[in-house]
Amino acid sequence: MAQNTNGQRARGPVNDPKTGKFANAGAAAGGFVGALGGSIVPPINVTVNNNKNTARASGVGSHAQSLLPSPEFTSPAQVRNYCNTLRAAGVTLSIEVAMAAEILKGVLAAVPDPDGRAFGSRIRAAKVARKMQGAANDLRDAAKKAAACYSVFQQEFEEEINRVRHRARKPQQPVIDWAQQ
Repeated sequence: MAQNTNGQRARGPVNDPKTGKFANAGAAAGGFVGALGGSIVPPINVTVNNNKNTARASGVGSHAQSLLPSPEFTSPAQVRNYCNTLRAAGVTLSIEVAMAAEILKGVLAAVPDPDGRAFGSRIRAAKVARKMQGAANDLRDAAKKAAACYSVFQQEFEEEINRVRHRARKPQQPVIDWAQQ
């Protein structure tokens, strides 16, 4: 009996129309999928808020686009909004940069090693991608620290926040409408 490429024995003659009729089609499809699999790259989207109109309306010129709101901290709501926006941007960018690091590692690992060392390209690719993964970790840490910033703000300025809350209008209790049944 003849052996196939996996070292296993073939079950019949390769040209037998009953046993090997899809052998060539399967090999062709496998080769196509294998070649295609290395070239598929997941999409990476970066969302940028367009603040051109709001910046011009307030009389401030727009020098550069920003992912964050302007740092005007005149109320607790603005502090919360800034910290939440920073946290959300940090998390999103962290995920995207981590994904880019993996893609970069895969692309660079496919470059042949100039010295012909086994796994040489993989080692060099890992060194390069490690720096980008570090950037992703730093973005994740920035998101954590933004959330912690608002938490500390609430703790440190609790007295001032509560003083203003007491003057705020109390929410009305829901009234039961007994006629509606």
